[in-house]
Amino acid sequence: MISKPHISRAKQSGVALILVLWVTVLLTVIAASFALSARTEGVQAKMVFDTTRARYLAEAGLHRAVYELRNPDPESRWIADGRSYKMEFAGAEIEIGIVDETGKIDINLASDELLVGLFASLGMSDDEAMTLTERVIDWRDNDNIKGMNGAEDDDYESEGYKYGAKDAMFDTVPEIQQVMGVTYEMYKKLEPAITVYSGSRNINIAFAPEQALMALEGVGKEEAAQFIEERQLIESPGEELPMLANGQSGVSRGGGVSFSVKAKATLSNGRWASLDATIRLGGTVNGRPFRIIRWRDNEHL
Repeated sequence: MISKPHISRAKQSGVALILVLWVTVLLTVIAASFALSARTEGVQAKMVFDTTRARYLAEAGLHRAVYELRNPDPESRWIADGRSYKMEFAGAEIEIGIVDETGKIDINLASDELLVGLFASLGMSDDEAMTLTERVIDWRDNDNIKGMNGAEDDDYESEGYKYGAKDAMFDTVPEIQQVMGVTYEMYKKLEPAITVYSGSRNINIAFAPEQALMALEGVGKEEAAQFIEERQLIESPGEELPMLANGQSGVSRGGGVSFSVKAKATLSNGRWASLDATIRLGGTVNGRPFRIIRWRDNEHL
């Protein structure tokens, strides 16, 4: 009878010890969870900060491109033929590429021959290229008269489209995907070579990208690539261009006022951000030396 209180106190002490241990474990888990959560939030905050910083540095690259395009000295002005320019700024490496829009094929104004060559450069037959060309023309002209292999409203309706031919100029480059028969895969290949901003029926070979050059008669992929490689050895806008496979040449000076600019900023820790913008030079009402007419974020150069 005397030992019972002793056993009861021992049991109580054991229960208390176990309870303390469980509370300790629970507090440890909670503390670890808070620490992990704080660390995760810190890492996320750092990523957001780095991405934002890289994004503004990429914008700095865009402004540098504008500055160089407006350089009054034509001999040191940057050449807008797609070549890469690099600069170090605020601990980041910024890569900049510029293409004069006059080097691209204007889908609003391009001649039939140039459009046929553009579609043929994708590897399709002349008949297929002619069909797509006539459909592009039927889309952009202001009448409902169908070309021989073109497409007007009735054709779109019979193929199940919820719209007809626009019968007006293209407003944007991606709009060409709405033309009957133009697939997304085609568009992705053509996109670097086409524009709605050049205002010319022809292309300026001094600035033309590979796919645009391949639209010219007698110029294949290898010839276009070789021409671009030789062209980018030119260091001054006034120098003579190499000879293109079809016999065309000229000088790299000239061009328009609209440019596609790609800028990518990479921080020392590997974080990066990029932009792809089309700009038009010339003063604006708020005093800026250019205005943006198209903008895309975070696409590789």
